Amino acid sequence: MTDLTIALSKGRILKDTLPLLAQAGIEPLEDISKSRKLIFETNQPGVRLLVIRTTDVPVYVQQGAADLGVSGKDVLVENGAFNLYEPLDLNIARCRLAVAGKSPECLQKSRPRVATKYVNIARRWFAEKGQQVDIIKLYGSMELGPLVGLSDIIVDLVDTGNTLRANGLQPLEDIMEISSRLVVNQAAMKTKHAEIGKLVDQLAAAVEAAK
Repeated sequence: MTDLTIALSKGRILKDTLPLLAQAGIEPLEDISKSRKLIFETNQPGVRLLVIRTTDVPVYVQQGAADLGVSGKDVLVENGAFNLYEPLDLNIARCRLAVAGKSPECLQKSRPRVATKYVNIARRWFAEKGQQVDIIKLYGSMELGPLVGLSDIIVDLVDTGNTLRANGLQPLEDIMEISSRLVVNQAAMKTKHAEIGKLVDQLAAAVEAAK
């Protein structure tokens, strides 16, 4: 396996991805969690890992700065996965994207205010339901919106629901199931087909073994 650059999302996705890569024979030469570096060499000559913000992974792969990447489905849908192949659901970092609020009555308002960082997904979701909303873009702590009167409801990722409950909120509607996906640059798929195909097969076997 030679000359492959793999972009990995920081945080939970990274933690879940590294064991799958290890089963595919790719391991970083140093502990990523203890380093401030962004580029890591691996035990496979020519194969390196980029550790970047999750929202940047599709951009690096689209632009060819990385051959492959691991990104949450929420990021791919929100930002548009243009010119990317998505050959594999890695079945990690599973959660769901949902509408949440204090009570179901929040959805009955004539034009509810929606706090979210998923502006495009939220706009499409409510448009398909024929419901007019005002969308307020936030970058974090969505749960605070309804508590201080900034918004009526939120659209955000939900895992256990503990954070919602701790802030007096509840899931009201599920928009989509989310997991992390392997994405591949179209040009790289052609020029490095053998190497990428082998890695996809190895990761698929690792995903299957983890079920």
